[in-house]
Amino acid sequence: MPENLRLLPWTTPEGKPCYLSPASDRSLLSRLADDVEAAQLDSGEQVLVGSQAVLADPRAGERAVRFALTRAAESLADVLRIAISRGERIEAGDR
Repeated sequence: MPENLRLLPWTTPEGKPCYLSPASDRSLLSRLADDVEAAQLDSGEQVLVGSQAVLADPRAGERAVRFALTRAAESLADVLRIAISRGERIEAGDR
């Protein structure tokens, strides 16, 4: 990845990563990316709570467990993308 590009928390319709070359961390697109990341993290917390509840329920059926695992995997992918993006920006700031 070229230097100083921000990995955005969404992909193209083809599933390819999107990057932003921000003029400022306060640009409209940067703020939108920040808001999307915050929403993804909040959603991940909610998915974690729901998944833990399903796993703690001995009567939960296969469909409920599969649904919880699917949502947890989606949330984990979002959180990893955010961590990579933020880590790259920290490294760029050290240069």
